[in-house]
Amino acid sequence: MNEWLYSAQKLIDYIEEHACENLSLADVSRHVGYSPYYCSEQFHRLSGITIREYILQRRLAMAAAELRETGIPIIKIALKYGFSEQSAFTRAFKNTFGCAPSEYRKSPGPLPLLCRKMLLRPFKNIEGGNFMNISKIYTRVEFIPEHKYLGVYKESETKNGRLWPGHDCGLTCGIISSFCDSDLDKIVTRFTSGWTHKGKEPSYFFGSGVPVDFSCEIPEGFELRGEFPGSYYIAFCHPPFDYLSENGAAMKAVWEAAKSFDPSTLGFEWNENVCQDYERHYPEVLGYQILRPVRKISH
Repeated sequence: MNEWLYSAQKLIDYIEEHACENLSLADVSRHVGYSPYYCSEQFHRLSGITIREYILQRRLAMAAAELRETGIPIIKIALKYGFSEQSAFTRAFKNTFGCAPSEYRKSPGPLPLLCRKMLLRPFKNIEGGNFMNISKIYTRVEFIPEHKYLGVYKESETKNGRLWPGHDCGLTCGIISSFCDSDLDKIVTRFTSGWTHKGKEPSYFFGSGVPVDFSCEIPEGFELRGEFPGSYYIAFCHPPFDYLSENGAAMKAVWEAAKSFDPSTLGFEWNENVCQDYERHYPEVLGYQILRPVRKISH
């Protein structure tokens, strides 16, 4: 693995921890042990954004969450995230999102927030990875209540850029992040992906489950699908693992278990013509899961 990738990720982690401080390029470059010029050049090459712009966008994303979820005065939020005065914060917020902080607080619609970047990637080939540490896959039956699904089901060009429901989906994640938890209610869990089974080939999507009475503005490029009835799901699970060295092997093991499983051994049959399959991928916290919907076999 390129040594600079580790350093760049370390730099990003440092920015995240010190976002409220008056960070300079010299500060962040000193933390990773490279010259400011080299840090700036390499970071831009890898991420497509300058360090200065990244810091600004992350501060604005954090500030937007506080505007949406708290009643803290705007001037205090501006000062907290490194702006010298409220007018500077308003100008930056409006240039980025097209509305003033006060307008957003009154009507917090979806915004293309910049999520924390992940430059380190595991083995791209699902055949790769460290199979020595892969745990035994376990299954459980889970009930997911009636819900709708807010997601990106097909590639689309939007005013903020291209949306595509894949794993490298910063813009999509940023937009989902702009909704508060009460809007999404964590049904299915945020930042899930999955597959529909209408037609000959499964169709991939990415987004979040939402309540059936979800009434927020639908972001450009997203679709609100459902209503999906409450259903049992068989969850095929691998416990938390090291993302960089074990991701491919863990995913492969779960995929094979989910594909070959006979639900009749538990008194079920597949229900994929009615409900969607879901995928949860939180390597260091939850692990990796595939959820396939089932219904009880009628006798």
